[in-house]
Amino acid sequence: MGSVAVRLAAGAREFVKFGIVGGSGVAVNLVVFYLAKKLLDYGFDTHEADVFVNLLGTQWNVRWYHVLSTVAFVVANAWNYQLNRSWTFRSIPKRTWLRGFIPFLATGVVAFVVSLTFLTLFMNPASPIALPESIFDDSSGLRTKSYWAQALSTFIAMPVNFVINKFWAFGKPKIKPLEVRG
Repeated sequence: MGSVAVRLAAGAREFVKFGIVGGSGVAVNLVVFYLAKKLLDYGFDTHEADVFVNLLGTQWNVRWYHVLSTVAFVVANAWNYQLNRSWTFRSIPKRTWLRGFIPFLATGVVAFVVSLTFLTLFMNPASPIALPESIFDDSSGLRTKSYWAQALSTFIAMPVNFVINKFWAFGKPKIKPLEVRG
């Protein structure tokens, strides 16, 4: 029974550390999103809800907020990987940086799809969970709809990210048996 309690306590510590790293990653994500939005506003004279590209002549579009979110994701993902590698899961035997980053990035992409789905739902005025334009009217930083949508969607995706990272990206590497040469 003691080993189960020890494993649960260790898992809880890892989850707390993962949450702290994730919190710093959320901060990085939001700062990058903010800076990219400011660059878009001033450099391209467009709005984040404008169409970036139409999806093959359909009614569906990739909007600028999807692009901003993707840039923020890539930067925050690299940040989180390095912190998780060196702090959260440091006791687990290490793969090479790139061999560890690929599954972490793949995991991040799964969580990012969840995040992007919710971002789209929060931003789309026709969505049942759209953030209300009466409150989020883009009149000031704290009333900017895309900032809140980005933050909320990132928090929603966090548990998915933790579970997959714990067991896949930072799981113990499989040890290949040594070849016997005769």
